[in-house]
Amino acid sequence: MPKMKTKSGAKKRFSIRAGGSIKRSQAFKRHILTKKTTKNKRHLRGVVGVHESDAAAVRAMMPYA
Repeated sequence: MPKMKTKSGAKKRFSIRAGGSIKRSQAFKRHILTKKTTKNKRHLRGVVGVHESDAAAVRAMMPYA
């Protein structure tokens, strides 16, 4: 049986925490930042967890994570 492949886009965007939850970076902070408020940009800092409804799809894209 051949090995399953990890989706290369998923391995760049997601990582698995020690407890098993999946972390991701926030969207809307790449460009056109002048019209966004400082408060909005500050709240987009850091990483957040993937929602429970999407976690199964992310795990299917990363079978060995």
